[in-house]
Amino acid sequence: QVQLVESGGGSVQAGGSLRLSCSASGALYCMGWFRQAPGKEREGVATIATIGGGTHYTTYADSVKGRFTISRDNAKNTLYLQMNSLKPEDTAMYYCAASSRYGSSWCERLEANFPYWGQGTQVTVSS
Repeated sequence: QVQLVESGGGSVQAGGSLRLSCSASGALYCMGWFRQAPGKEREGVATIATIGGGTHYTTYADSVKGRFTISRDNAKNTLYLQMNSLKPEDTAMYYCAASSRYGSSWCERLEANFPYWGQGTQVTVSS
């Protein structure tokens, strides 16, 4: 059974940075980050899949493009999310998600694409 554990959340002022990590077990082809603010729907932030030759397929929500970078260390089976220029609207619980299904078509930012989820790590950005 796949286990995902997030870390790196915290409180930061607007304009600051945070780096989230997700330690995983099992074989995961696609991994991603979702977030959910109180009273809001869960939304996909970014996804990543290794497609060979050191090349990765990535997707980002428009709201975080240019500010967030998703990456993974396959040897350590760890997922990262570097978040720069944080805004108050980035405040949310951030969840690590993963899937063993291969193919970029199965690595879009859709909740239904990910059967495995972590418990989440809180990110709070103050103005």
